[in-house]
Amino acid sequence: MRIVVCIKQVPDTTEVRIDPETNTLIRHGIPVIINPFDENAIEAGLQMKDKNGAEVWVISMGPPQAEEALREALSMGCDKAVLISDRKFAGADTWATAYTLSRAIKKIEEEAGAVDLVFCGKQAFDGDTAQVGPSIADQLDWIQATYAKSFEINNDTITVTRLLEDGHEIVEMKMPAVLTFVKQSNEPRYPSLRGKMAAKKADIPVWDAAYLNAEPGKIGLDGSPTKVVRIFTPEHEYDTRMLGGEVPDMVRELISCLRKEKLF
Repeated sequence: MRIVVCIKQVPDTTEVRIDPETNTLIRHGIPVIINPFDENAIEAGLQMKDKNGAEVWVISMGPPQAEEALREALSMGCDKAVLISDRKFAGADTWATAYTLSRAIKKIEEEAGAVDLVFCGKQAFDGDTAQVGPSIADQLDWIQATYAKSFEINNDTITVTRLLEDGHEIVEMKMPAVLTFVKQSNEPRYPSLRGKMAAKKADIPVWDAAYLNAEPGKIGLDGSPTKVVRIFTPEHEYDTRMLGGEVPDMVRELISCLRKEKLF
């Protein structure tokens, strides 16, 4: 069995800054981490490796520094890593990102053999769209299950328990398939010292647009149907009023104010 885990390196959530000219994230000089939901996807793949010897690939589309995230995934126990990096990929929306990642998955199949499962986190902390995983499934024309909490495999069939707002749903489907994982699915393991040493020495190939034979009109900013026109921090206006006097008088005045604002 071969599993490909798609991960993203995201800015630390306390350090997010936006370029006002391009409306894209400023990544230079900002602390970065593996998207937390993607760590659950990594752990799901590694549990399959522990259980039945699955081969786990990890891929990431991003700038050269995204190699750090891939090495961390290797130190956790993933077998192989590929960095998908090219200035032509810059500014990609979820659709263009999914297209590029699907091209990489197809390239893995060409070079290593069939991929049975693709794992993703349910969404990225910086975008919060939850669109890339399902879009990869669409690009590959594979079946998908989002918000996966657990799963079981029986031959070429996978049974997935999906976490919903008001309960859960169990679906059964044929592989190959794409799954996106929620935080409740598992507890990601820590890298081992041996894993860290091996990850430092690992060769991580870089695949660009030409290597993936990606269509120019489907990648990067130019290939993105979604255009961010403007990003801004909403302004908040506060109207503070101090109440004084005896408690019964303050309570009556507070109730009167709330009723005037139609909040009571």
